[in-house]
Amino acid sequence: MHSPTKAIAILRALAARGGSRSQAASQRESAAETPRHRESLGFLSVSESLWPYSLCLAARVDFHHGLLAVTCLTFWLALAAVVHGQSAENVAVVINDNSADSQRIAEHYARTRGLPQSNVLRIQTSSEDAIERDTYVRTIEQPLGLAIRRAGLQDRLLYLVLTKGVPLRIVGTTGVNGTLASVDSELTLLYRRLVGQPILLQGKIDNPYYLGVREIGEARPFSHREHDIYLVTRIDAFTVDQALALIDRAQSPAMEGRAKEGRAMEGRIVLDQRGAAGSGDKWLEQAARRLADQGQQSRVVLETTAKPARDEKAVLGYYSSGASDPANRVRSVGMGFTPGSIAANLASFDARTFRQPPDDWRPTVAPDKATWFEGSGDALIGDLIRDGVTGVSGQVAEAYVLGAVRPEVLFPAYLAGFNLAEAFYLAVPALSWQTVVVGDPLCAPFGRKPLAREQLEDVTDAATGLPGLFAKRRLAVLLAANQEIPEAAGPLVVRFQTLLERDDRVGARRALEEALRLAPRAVALMVSLAQLEEQAGEDDAAIARYRRILDVQPANVVALNNLAFALAVRHNAAAEALPLARRAVGLAPRSGTVLDTLGWVEHLLGNHDVAANLLGQAVRLEPGHAEIRLHAAIVYMASGKSDRAEMELKEALRLDPALEGRDEVRQLRQGLAAVKPVVDEEPHRAA
Repeated sequence: MHSPTKAIAILRALAARGGSRSQAASQRESAAETPRHRESLGFLSVSESLWPYSLCLAARVDFHHGLLAVTCLTFWLALAAVVHGQSAENVAVVINDNSADSQRIAEHYARTRGLPQSNVLRIQTSSEDAIERDTYVRTIEQPLGLAIRRAGLQDRLLYLVLTKGVPLRIVGTTGVNGTLASVDSELTLLYRRLVGQPILLQGKIDNPYYLGVREIGEARPFSHREHDIYLVTRIDAFTVDQALALIDRAQSPAMEGRAKEGRAMEGRIVLDQRGAAGSGDKWLEQAARRLADQGQQSRVVLETTAKPARDEKAVLGYYSSGASDPANRVRSVGMGFTPGSIAANLASFDARTFRQPPDDWRPTVAPDKATWFEGSGDALIGDLIRDGVTGVSGQVAEAYVLGAVRPEVLFPAYLAGFNLAEAFYLAVPALSWQTVVVGDPLCAPFGRKPLAREQLEDVTDAATGLPGLFAKRRLAVLLAANQEIPEAAGPLVVRFQTLLERDDRVGARRALEEALRLAPRAVALMVSLAQLEEQAGEDDAAIARYRRILDVQPANVVALNNLAFALAVRHNAAAEALPLARRAVGLAPRSGTVLDTLGWVEHLLGNHDVAANLLGQAVRLEPGHAEIRLHAAIVYMASGKSDRAEMELKEALRLDPALEGRDEVRQLRQGLAAVKPVVDEEPHRAA
């Protein structure tokens, strides 16, 4: 066995780093106690962590939570000269620095569209198709939210463009009430999260931009005046070259005729019915009728029989049932797609991957998994991109009919002048669901006059320092969720949050203290000030404030948790901390991070087996939380379970590779090496 003294030394090295574990407790507590809601991304804490605007549960702050930075691309990007709306200034492209493919594609797109430097965002995340939700939040959602807020782009950005190498789907439960979703569809709700709205965890969320049964004439250009979401697309394909070609096709759609003025985009709309009475065939019939009402009847090819539509030479739009139609279980449908063309299928799983299948693979509905590719036999939208479409939608998992992109909206909207992103999202019923839209959002061959900036945005709100439309929403959410904060103090609270995001800690504290003078018993504000005091090294003041909070609100889980941590680590008073941590767990028994705090305190008291049991529960509740995994590794080491310690350390580093540089990880590795048996270099020879 290893030395208990060494284990305690390792633990104290980690504890001395400050709030790394209690920040997690406060960030996740609301979600733990209200499991029907996702964590709501809130404002920036001093550590660049995000926490709910509701302020019902504020967070500890630290500098060691492993958040990956987002920076602006600072190379040769041309500044956008155009100041009207729905142009390059309204688009942000996302680069995954861990993917060379992502970098190459994003840089080409940014250069081609002339994006402003502030609109090119870099993250560091997995390049696999699937990502755990905790990792998604930590390495994609939070860093993007931070970058958007710091640049003040909440209202100006309308479109987010992901690139090949950014994960496709968030791991979760399946079914109509499941938590699995595409990364793209989840990011449409980033605006709401930045505002601070609670977002349901299970199932789909209605798309507020969806046109539904209304007429195309009722559709409006997308802006944040009416809609509190982003429209998210991606540039993706089987290969980088195919993705680059897709970008280029969006810049030069094929036109009919030779005149420079008044030309129309060439091509037919191919609507391939199955010859059945299902929903898909009815939608395609409605699409044909709507297009005829627009004077586009000559474009429509409506295949009403079971025979597949094939070999049209100039195709502007295409929609079929995918592999569920026996006649369409092919890799290529033989269409001559024109630049600017769009497509979709009534299918699920067709955007499950952009890995290229073997040449001899064919879509199938056979139950034999040996005939599938990447988890399904369904067709892949990558084949349509390879064949030349400029925009296409697909589903990363089972979307059911309720999630299908509606052709009777998609094609009429596109031909009416809406851009690619608008046309698809007008036709998408659900968000936080399975849909992926591939293509340049600004592609608009039938484009109308863009909206002016003043039509899209309000001026900056002087009281909060935020973009005008966003400021109104943020303030409304904050006041609705915090009855203890009077209306007069609301703008000061929002300003405090805004200044923290901009690293103006002096100004932020001044605004917070002024807000507290207007609301002296507002617990959420008291917790926030305690956090700032901790970061300023004013530990005694923070501890005293947490005690005052508990006088006002004895069941405040965050105050109990953070006070326990501060006493155990800062004051070496683990015995005093123990009942506080136990009370926190009693109030939040299914919060892995609160259990982690109690386990930590028990460990400091030398109760390693008790601590190991608590950390085991914490890991089961929050398996994707890297910090908890690291703490479990340390505790298992102290309780003599070196194999479990090694396993948890490995998993922690998989979830967050940035932990590798931490001193406690290095010391833990040394401890693990010390207990491993020595193996002879040569086997003993028999006598």
